[in-house]
Amino acid sequence: SSIVWGRIGGQGGVAAGVETFQHEVNFIHSLPALLLIEIFGLWLPLAFHAVLGVYFARTGRSNTTRYAYQSNWRYSWQRITGYIAFVFIFMHVASLRFGVSFGGLMPGFDPNHAASTTAEHFQNGLWGRFAAVFYLVGVMAAVYHFANGLWTAAITWGLTVTTTAQHRWGMACAAIGAGLAAAGLTAILGFTFLDVGEAEAVEQEMLQMKSPTVSVAGPTEN
Repeated sequence: SSIVWGRIGGQGGVAAGVETFQHEVNFIHSLPALLLIEIFGLWLPLAFHAVLGVYFARTGRSNTTRYAYQSNWRYSWQRITGYIAFVFIFMHVASLRFGVSFGGLMPGFDPNHAASTTAEHFQNGLWGRFAAVFYLVGVMAAVYHFANGLWTAAITWGLTVTTTAQHRWGMACAAIGAGLAAAGLTAILGFTFLDVGEAEAVEQEMLQMKSPTVSVAGPTEN
């Protein structure tokens, strides 16, 4: 979402958002031992969570047909959004990190032209619009799964025992979910309506400043 909020308070308009987003991407790629950070800080924890989540989803029993209460629907949606988020996160990481396009659905991400390549994909006709909707569904599923999971985890761990505590923590989790949902929606809209040409120009200028080319004069004629 920095593609949008990077413009707030700045005078550069679209350029400020592109610069902010590109700086974030450059920072991630500059981290030492990035692969180890990804493996032990992202992939293994997500894989562990996914395996347990699938197990719980397969062994749990949903009874919304008999008792269509709000809590029962949250129980069911927690598992449904877990499946959606698992597929989405896998495809998202595989495309941005390893260039897997999944038949052209996922963007061909270039870390040196992060904003323009993402925006170009989302603006690529009907298929690009479908990709943007796919991202919207995936992000919202992940947000709900996370926010509702925080609320239920507090009950499971005995942190919110009373009804009042559960209600207060539920309001806090709803606020967290709303904030993350707004950030996700902002990011998708930001890339969907970004000027690709202007973004490419900004990225190219930043790339030249990062690795300036040295012009070497050729031999002179006598």
